[in-house]
Amino acid sequence: MDQYLSQLETFANENLMPYAWNIIAALVIFIVGKWIVGKLAGWLGRVMDKKLDTEVAKFLSNIIHVLLFVFVIIASLDQLGVETTSLVAILGAAGLAVGLALKDSLGNFAAGVMLIMFKPFRVGHYVEAGGTSGTVKEIRIFATVMNSPDNKVITVPNGSIMSGNITNYSELPTRRVDMVFGVAYDADLSVVKKVLEEVLAADERVLKDPAPTIVVGELADSSVNFLCRPWVKSADYWPVLWDTTETVKRRFDEAGIGIPFPQMDVHLDKSE
Repeated sequence: MDQYLSQLETFANENLMPYAWNIIAALVIFIVGKWIVGKLAGWLGRVMDKKLDTEVAKFLSNIIHVLLFVFVIIASLDQLGVETTSLVAILGAAGLAVGLALKDSLGNFAAGVMLIMFKPFRVGHYVEAGGTSGTVKEIRIFATVMNSPDNKVITVPNGSIMSGNITNYSELPTRRVDMVFGVAYDADLSVVKKVLEEVLAADERVLKDPAPTIVVGELADSSVNFLCRPWVKSADYWPVLWDTTETVKRRFDEAGIGIPFPQMDVHLDKSE
């Protein structure tokens, strides 16, 4: 029995004791490091939650937590004497491969963070972006969800939105309605202008300031084109456009103002 105990003691002294402090130090690094990482990631998450969208803050907090925890594991293994250089190289290569495979997703994520931070539009705004247009219903990390005017759900990658122009029709409280009304060349221009002024003056949705613009904009091939540009609240844009177009047609008919069809005069040479 004494012989076995002696052999066990010899084995421990030769094989275990030299590494005991390294094992203890590695455990301490792992336990304390894990606790610090949890506290630090939680604190960063709370700070980001105050400045960023909740979903983005949570996502970034999780990424930071994973990266710091990997660092703690590598430090613990290094304390045990494990060669971590090759491990770091493998992790770097794996990260590069994953990054290349998910480059489009990462690009959409970065674009989503920029959309949330800079806010070129908000939920409820009607925008034209990413090759489509609609009312913004949700801004996600990787994509933005819109509703089209005919009630279709459109999901647009955030990368496509940030890589092009963004037209926000709802950001400002007022908009200008641009309309063109063509009349015949023999029409009395003063009468035409008076009719347009009366139509706009009778509509309470048309703003007085800035005042509407009514001018002759073009002498076209078949008509004299009047530019009619009233200012309205953004929410009244389409109703005013449609109602004004219909009302002007009715008033032109009552006043005997003709709206000519496109036409072309052809002259034949019969000299031969």
